[in-house]
Amino acid sequence: MIVEYIRYTIPAEKRAAFESAYSQASASLDASPHCLSYELSRAVDEPEAYVLRIEWDSAEGHLQGFRSSPEFRAFFTAIGPYVGNIAEMRHYGLTNVVSDKGAS
Repeated sequence: MIVEYIRYTIPAEKRAAFESAYSQASASLDASPHCLSYELSRAVDEPEAYVLRIEWDSAEGHLQGFRSSPEFRAFFTAIGPYVGNIAEMRHYGLTNVVSDKGAS
């Protein structure tokens, strides 16, 4: 598994449309067997700053599987207008430093 983080800077006048676009795009993430989970968060102290966190089954699953799928085309149609607002996009591997507080 890998985690992709995408940081966006979205001006106030585009925030509602941006969040709506990601609500629409989430159907494509839900439909992909390569996407394990995702969340879009907005900074409380800097409301123009957003972070999208996506867990993928693998780098290959994301880059070759999802990006070559019909789901990606629908995803990109929804969020394409905001690609220019990306401040950073990276894939991360997990380390052994984790919390198990949520485990039962």
